[in-house]
Amino acid sequence: MRYKVSKDFRRLRPIPTGMRARGSISKPLTGIVFDVYGTLFISESGDISLSRNLKRRIKPLRNLLDRYHIRRPVHTVLNAYFETIQKCHSSLRSKGIDFPEVEIDDIWREVLKTDGVKCIREFAVEFELIVNPVYPMPNLKALLCNCKEKNLLMGIVSNAQFFTPLLFKWFLGADTAHLGFHPDLTLYSYQLGYAKPSVNMFKLAAERAVKFGASPDSVLYVGNDMLNDIYPAAQSGFKTALFAGDKRSLRLRRDDPRCRNLSPTLVITDLIQLLDYI
Repeated sequence: MRYKVSKDFRRLRPIPTGMRARGSISKPLTGIVFDVYGTLFISESGDISLSRNLKRRIKPLRNLLDRYHIRRPVHTVLNAYFETIQKCHSSLRSKGIDFPEVEIDDIWREVLKTDGVKCIREFAVEFELIVNPVYPMPNLKALLCNCKEKNLLMGIVSNAQFFTPLLFKWFLGADTAHLGFHPDLTLYSYQLGYAKPSVNMFKLAAERAVKFGASPDSVLYVGNDMLNDIYPAAQSGFKTALFAGDKRSLRLRRDDPRCRNLSPTLVITDLIQLLDYI
């Protein structure tokens, strides 16, 4: 399905974190798995989670509602959006899912009171681009091309929605499979029903990596969040790289007991630094 959205993306630049690259890997890597938001793509909101503080977005959101003939105040729609997500999360937690994930189509279907899939998805994409502008991290394409040329096993484990894979097509001109990501090692939270920091996503990735002949300790997971990325990846046996290249999205989580004594295998501040290890 094609989406009628503006491709006039605003260029974003990473904000330095003041951290330095460090770490080493002695065993050759056979694979590399990435987070998306805040790692491969700059995320202006910091990650895929939407903040309630959307005052700067009110005007473009009002224009969006007008284009879709939604005659409700912006705050009313936003409140319904967040409340519907919370209700869905509560329902899923009652079924034993610690870190539940929603399908954003279902949320907007409830909020907008419509069953038109194309309309819902187009609205959802435009909404996301307004509240969470994104742009490729520096050297993203060079890194992916190099990994593909080396026949490195590549994957994604990310909190995501249906529009997340579209970012690669829009910005890099190719879908994830053509860029070198193995479809069976490309795991998105909305497809699984649970989200990071659930270790389940990473254990599934580790199991699939083994089927491809790659032991988890020879696979590097790259993410920007010590709790959502580094902790569950390490628990699943992966080598880990903390991406500390953008202040917006870097999450050190020093106050969380799970992260206090946790150290990533590597710290990188630019994606191109990964070439030293592959």
